[in-house]
Amino acid sequence: MKDPRKTFMDAGALKEGHFLLASGKHSGYYFQAQSALQHPSVARETGKALAEFWKNEEIETVVSLAVGGVLLGHETAKALETRHIFAERKKGEMGFHRGFSVRPGERVLIVEDVITTGGSVREVIGKLESSGADIKGIAALLKRGKAEFKHPLRALMEAEWEAYDPSGCPLCLKRLPLSTPGTKQFS
Repeated sequence: MKDPRKTFMDAGALKEGHFLLASGKHSGYYFQAQSALQHPSVARETGKALAEFWKNEEIETVVSLAVGGVLLGHETAKALETRHIFAERKKGEMGFHRGFSVRPGERVLIVEDVITTGGSVREVIGKLESSGADIKGIAALLKRGKAEFKHPLRALMEAEWEAYDPSGCPLCLKRLPLSTPGTKQFS
């Protein structure tokens, strides 16, 4: 992928306004990866670009987070020629459903579209560790915050957009309408 930033910006992936992020924080910016990933050629090329980071790690399974990371995880797994499963939130908790599981020692790569605080990824790491999986790393389209993990993280793009606690959000003080795309509140 020549220039992921240009590809996603040209597709209108960056939104400006007042948004409730999945982390519970507020921001003036929201990155809607699906604006570009809805195009199969972009999804394919993005998956290939993420897979390139991990091609020498002998990944056995790509694990993505529903809903945003599923398409990207599938395309990354396709490029790595491996299995893909996903974790999803039920009753407020991330877990593996639909018959998905990992075995002890299985070499996995976690794939997410956008990482801000990393809370959901940490939940999935906990589930994988309790299964005995060998987590090789985390791949993301965009790392938009300062989240750090004990496993390597490689992202195609990084951004430092402000995210505010709701109690001190300057956008709330300006009474800007709050949009809730992609949040956990409906899970």
